[in-house]
Amino acid sequence: MAKGFKYHAFEVLGIILLLINQSEQLQSSQTHTLLRLQLLLNYPDVLSSWNSSVDFCNAEPTSQVTIVCYEESITQLHVIGNDGTPSLPSNFSMDSFVTTLVKLPDLRVLTLVSLGLWGPLPGKIARLSSLEILNMTSNLLYGTIPHELSNVTTLQTLILDDNMFSGWLPEWLGSFPVLAVMSLRNNSFNGSLPDSFSILENLRVLALSHNHFQGELPDLSSLTNLQELDLEDNAFGPQFPRLGNKLVHLVLGKNRFRSAIPTELNSFYYLQWLDLSFNRFVGPFPSSLLSLPSITYLNIADNKLTGMLFENTSCNVELKFADLSSNLLTGLLPSCLSDSKDRVFLYAQNCLTAGKENQHPLPFCRNEALAVGILPHSKKSKPSKFALAFCITGGIIGGIVLLGLIFIFVRRLNAYKTINKPTTRLISEKASIAYTSKLLSDARYISQTMKLGALGLPPYRTFALEELEDATNNFDTTAFMGEGSQGQMHRGRLKDGTFVAIRCLKMKKSHSTQSFMHHVELISKLRYRHLVSALGHCFECYLDDSSVSRIFLIFEYVPNGTLRSWISEGHARRSLTWPQRISAAIGITKGIQFLHTGIMPGVYSNNLKITDVLMDQNLVAKISSYNLPLLAESAGKVDHGTSALPKDSSSRTRASYEDKADVYDFGVILLEMILGRPSKAKREVEILKNQLQAVVATDDATRRSIADPAVQTSCSDQSLKTMMEICVRCLLKDPAERPSVEDVMWNLQFAAQVQDAWRGDSRSSSPGGSPSQPANLPVAFR
Repeated sequence: MAKGFKYHAFEVLGIILLLINQSEQLQSSQTHTLLRLQLLLNYPDVLSSWNSSVDFCNAEPTSQVTIVCYEESITQLHVIGNDGTPSLPSNFSMDSFVTTLVKLPDLRVLTLVSLGLWGPLPGKIARLSSLEILNMTSNLLYGTIPHELSNVTTLQTLILDDNMFSGWLPEWLGSFPVLAVMSLRNNSFNGSLPDSFSILENLRVLALSHNHFQGELPDLSSLTNLQELDLEDNAFGPQFPRLGNKLVHLVLGKNRFRSAIPTELNSFYYLQWLDLSFNRFVGPFPSSLLSLPSITYLNIADNKLTGMLFENTSCNVELKFADLSSNLLTGLLPSCLSDSKDRVFLYAQNCLTAGKENQHPLPFCRNEALAVGILPHSKKSKPSKFALAFCITGGIIGGIVLLGLIFIFVRRLNAYKTINKPTTRLISEKASIAYTSKLLSDARYISQTMKLGALGLPPYRTFALEELEDATNNFDTTAFMGEGSQGQMHRGRLKDGTFVAIRCLKMKKSHSTQSFMHHVELISKLRYRHLVSALGHCFECYLDDSSVSRIFLIFEYVPNGTLRSWISEGHARRSLTWPQRISAAIGITKGIQFLHTGIMPGVYSNNLKITDVLMDQNLVAKISSYNLPLLAESAGKVDHGTSALPKDSSSRTRASYEDKADVYDFGVILLEMILGRPSKAKREVEILKNQLQAVVATDDATRRSIADPAVQTSCSDQSLKTMMEICVRCLLKDPAERPSVEDVMWNLQFAAQVQDAWRGDSRSSSPGGSPSQPANLPVAFR
């Protein structure tokens, strides 16, 4: 028997050594590949620290070099060289470089910027079949985009700015199912855009400026997610393109457009940046563009636009730059532009009758307008003096009568409204925050978070105040659910039988409905399986000045109590099992990830608590309280998501770690889910974290001894250990050392997978035996 035991011991030891050897070989292979890339790049300064002894998967990331691994396999490689990096030698081979690169088969994100790479991009780049982001900006790549890239169906971001690519764009570029960002600025592409671009339904950014494109644009009105379109410095035209009205950033400057500006542009409520300069647009200038709800930048310089401006023309208060120069405009300077010192207003080379900038005489604009065929110029017979006098007299009398009728009608209408119409107003959708560079860095998440709709929920809409009063029996005390820093909460039942939760916020009188419109647009997107989703809103306004008195936010009603009531406050019959706790934890992280990356701008620093997580009828976890911008407005300030960081940290540091406050809060929630008891103070959290950290490296029995008794016998050792490890990492003091939300999710999914495998082995084992641990398990990705 002793010999048999010794034999089995040697067998187990051999298996362990084999696994260690395989891990070392894998790490050695990855290391060799990276060092080979360093050699091919001629040992650039940014890679001077690389050598065979470096543990690349655990190396400290920098602003220029970052390597991310999962299970000792590299999934992200970011290398950003210095501007003016010396050219690579003449014997450099782009083909050899990519041949080496594809030996990192698990790459999902590849950033190679300003490294002097030159030559055609080889088609074998498509062997990185899991690639989600490809960024090769500021190199010397030329030729066409290889057709083989079309096989990388996971591609979400393609950035090839500042290279020397040329030729026509192929039709297959429209075949990427989840492509969200395409940026090809500063190249030598030519020809027209393929019609297949019109089916890129997930596209958010299309940037093609500073190329040699020409001709009509395909119909892009079906791209309902498109937020930025940059076509500057090409030869597109002559007709204004057909576009979706969700655009935030539209640049058509320095092209060959010669049409009129369509009236549909007045419905682009999201539009913040509009540049139509240096074209030949004709026809009347829609002065309503100055008052678009979100507009901050407007440039129509160097066109042939006509029309009369008036002193009382209205402008959006957020408009910071307006250039109307070199057109054929007449009339007076709008006071909303000329009287403000906080905005830049340029208007030279028009025919305006006031102002300090150079203006043409009035006939110049009329003659120029005639020259481009804007104004009618057919000769008409001169009317007689009698007919002229008759027309004038009749017009005056008719005008007086018409004004009288209008006055009577308006008075009656106002009287009717005062008696019957509620103070609630319907608010149109308004713009979200403009596209920023952060979208590029977060674009790998877009395929997961594009699905904004929550299954089974009605469309987001505006509610009438009467509906809410009926649903709550005029906000009766029996419908009152509680009050906190985020306003009063009431439970209501709509006429169709749907139960809803209604949050009431009292606002300062200085806020108008327009100042909240972009917040409403953001809230309307908060519809996700793991969020208590928004169903609509209602604004109640003062009658005297139309400012907002109260805002009602209507959410879905979640009936099954808080997550805490199912763990530390639960009873034996109402306690979540270990697999249910893992599932709830995964649901919370998905909700956090959606708040960070599923909408623009992301919602950070949500101050998450376990009592803010509700369980629906299927025990699906839903986050009920998050950092709505309207709540900050009601308090007189706006939280941009970095309040949890030290006040003396730099703006770059604060921007880098703005999501780590939510990771810490999730760690506190996970701590309670593991231990089964609440922690009510930060010091107590630190003590429990240290206890958890101390037992992670110990034996199975010790780990189980501190876990919640309700799950001690039903969880696998590996699953419990993984959950404890990620919990400790989430609770680290330094935000930089905490894991990303993506990393947290991967660990939780792995914990779920080993738990499922353990349960399967337990069921298949004999009644008297002990459950065995799984030997080899695949990694659980998204």
